[in-house]
Amino acid sequence: MKKNHLLVYGAVCCLMAMQTAYSQTKTAAKYTAAGKAVTVYTTAKGTDYKISQTEILHFTDKPQPVETEVSVFVDPDKKFQTIVGFGGALTDASAETFYKLPKDKQKELMTAYFDKSKGIGYTMGRTHIQSSDFSSDSYSYVKEGDVALKTFDISHDEKYRIPFIKQAIATAGKLNVFVTPWSPPAWMKTNNSMLKGGKLKEQYAQPWANFYVKFIKAYEKDGIPVWGLSVQNEPMATQTWESCIYTADDERVFIKKYLGPTLQKEGLSSKKLMAWDHNRDLLYQRASTVLSDPDAAKYVWGIAYHWYETWTGAGMNFDNERRVAEAFPDKHLMFTEGCVEKFDFDKLKDWSLGERYGYSMINDLNAGTVGWTDWNILLDEKGGPNHVGNFCFAPIHADTRTGELIYTNSYYYIGQLSKFIKPGARRVISSASRDKLITTAFANPDGRIAVVVMNQTDNEIPYFLWVKGKAAKTTALPHSIATLVIE
Repeated sequence: MKKNHLLVYGAVCCLMAMQTAYSQTKTAAKYTAAGKAVTVYTTAKGTDYKISQTEILHFTDKPQPVETEVSVFVDPDKKFQTIVGFGGALTDASAETFYKLPKDKQKELMTAYFDKSKGIGYTMGRTHIQSSDFSSDSYSYVKEGDVALKTFDISHDEKYRIPFIKQAIATAGKLNVFVTPWSPPAWMKTNNSMLKGGKLKEQYAQPWANFYVKFIKAYEKDGIPVWGLSVQNEPMATQTWESCIYTADDERVFIKKYLGPTLQKEGLSSKKLMAWDHNRDLLYQRASTVLSDPDAAKYVWGIAYHWYETWTGAGMNFDNERRVAEAFPDKHLMFTEGCVEKFDFDKLKDWSLGERYGYSMINDLNAGTVGWTDWNILLDEKGGPNHVGNFCFAPIHADTRTGELIYTNSYYYIGQLSKFIKPGARRVISSASRDKLITTAFANPDGRIAVVVMNQTDNEIPYFLWVKGKAAKTTALPHSIATLVIE
């Protein structure tokens, strides 16, 4: 009996060991590169490549890279933030320009942005509460002195903007739309103007909070679900267009005492509320002031930011994003606006337009950002319309004189990320052995890994894509961005 017991015991131990080994092998196999194909999609200067499939790579054994070779190291075991989506702004200017196009070009534009297979798969959209600079005029939804908001009326938006957004939603299938005010009505402000800064008068804090609710419910009644909102566009900028100043403490108090409780009371607490919505330079100061107050922080989903701090000489402060992510890991970073300013029709083919997007997007994502939305998705041949002459670039322009669409390379640079990194994807480690390459990578919900590699130099850079002791060799073309999809 003793001998039989020992035999049974030995067999069980052997089986357990085999199961453990199989389990470990299966776990390791989840991220092994062996036998995996890598499909490469490329956009490159001086070529016809525009998110074009350019290569299919295969991994071979390479247990130890050497320093004389360039490598991009990917570690799918190390996971970070989850992506909400990519998108752009659905403004009055974009809508008005859209309806000047022939029907076939309207369909082309919607497909280009919002179709998941034929386009670049936008899943997010931003729009404005009342007018912004990218409107043909300055307007409000309520009449002078209407504190009760009885005259609230969004009929202005129903002509162009609302049907435009609804077409985008229909093409995308689902679109996370978030909304932002540029200014309260003039009579609610200290300067009695929607333009040129000014501040919200204290006695109108509650009516202004009620205003957000009115807008959200009106849009949702018109068939546009609202995913989220920010408190104020660029709250530290006195602009020639619609603007309103909030210090960090002003915004903290407004969220804590008025906007947060009002959203909750009106059944809108599920809407994603974002603070700041301005540049990276003051990002940490704003986040720390608002989020260090638990009575304000409990209403805040995340911190929104833009990229325009370069005009102050501050540079693109990606470290400020990292500091916010480190200090407040339960909140979300959201890039909500960026564009290249000072429009010039003759520079629509300038390659630097797209490279600015690629550089920002890769670094923002590596710093912890969960969503990235561009500014206007469409502008005309003048970089507008814009009622104060603040003309800018968009990824796609319409020449309303000819009815044609002009694609800048910004569209393709954005698409190298938005098309391949899906909502629900988690960032994983991607690290280049040379600073001439910048990279980010995401594990998609379907298990595929999208690795983005950008080369801003004038030279080809051969490199190895290295994953868990396996590598595939390829080349980053001069002034290129590529997405390597590991199947």
